[in-house]
Amino acid sequence: MIDLSTLAGFVAIVIGLFLIPGPAVLLVFSRTLEGGRNVGIATGLGIAAGDFVHTLFAAVGLSALLMTSALAFSAVKYLGAAYLIYLGVRTFMAKPQSATLPEVTPIKAGRAFLEAIPAEVLNPKTALFFLAFLPQFVQPGSGSGFTQFMVLGLIFVALSAVYSSLLALSVKPLSRALKSLGRFSRWQGKTIGAIYVALGLKVAFQER
Repeated sequence: MIDLSTLAGFVAIVIGLFLIPGPAVLLVFSRTLEGGRNVGIATGLGIAAGDFVHTLFAAVGLSALLMTSALAFSAVKYLGAAYLIYLGVRTFMAKPQSATLPEVTPIKAGRAFLEAIPAEVLNPKTALFFLAFLPQFVQPGSGSGFTQFMVLGLIFVALSAVYSSLLALSVKPLSRALKSLGRFSRWQGKTIGAIYVALGLKVAFQER
């Protein structure tokens, strides 16, 4: 089973990533402003459900690879590390963009939940992120690869659901903060870029 220090590091990094506003955060924000807290929470839960689907895909595919070929699994991990480093450098070097909310039309909570699921599932960047991110915390000598992937994925999903719910409940003060976010957008990009690069280097230099 995954040791506690690895789980603690995983949780800390996931929380750090959540604190950097992205498309999912802005969508929860927008839905909450348009339809209220229940719609915002439903949107966040839909995004978390989409992340669960990505968890299943990653767990089934990568755990099978772990069982059949240690060499192939290592190749996937190093390709994932390279992808994270590339993503980090690109994010770090990107010009800051204005933090504006996407336009959405008011809908009910049930529809907001259902619409958020395919939006997250069909996001290729999310799929690539899960394939690159989860293997960094899987320990081949610590039991079932599938179980480890599912534990990590479910922790990610649970944290996502809690975070998005807190966002929806705190939308008024956060909306004021978002208006002044533009002046700090350069540092946000550099922060998340540094996190991605650090994750990639963790694998690139770790002992086998």
